[in-house]
Amino acid sequence: MTAPDYTSEQLLEAVMSSVDDDKAEEIVQIDLRGRSDVADYMVICSGRSSRQVASISEKLAERLKVAFGIQSRMEGKETGDWVLIDAGDVIVHVFRPEVRDFYQLEKMWLPSGASPARSSQI
Repeated sequence: MTAPDYTSEQLLEAVMSSVDDDKAEEIVQIDLRGRSDVADYMVICSGRSSRQVASISEKLAERLKVAFGIQSRMEGKETGDWVLIDAGDVIVHVFRPEVRDFYQLEKMWLPSGASPARSSQI
């Protein structure tokens, strides 16, 4: 298998730009390098409704396909409560706010004592 012709940082930048363009809220990026073999980064964000969650996810998958040739695996789009997009080096979770509050993934993945660096910009 050949290495991709893009870095995980370039992929992360594209993910952050896409979710920001689609008005995702409370965007958090978590650096997983050295902590997980699954991915280099995790991005967590919220959509205001099930419809927006599904739309953010669909547009992200399409943009990654066009820009990088990535066929993202996606789970949960049918319900729109929590969509997981596996883009290889970047894992993206798009939640409805109340579902995000319930699961609190940030607390699980952020280093102890760290507060999430939420941003609406890259």
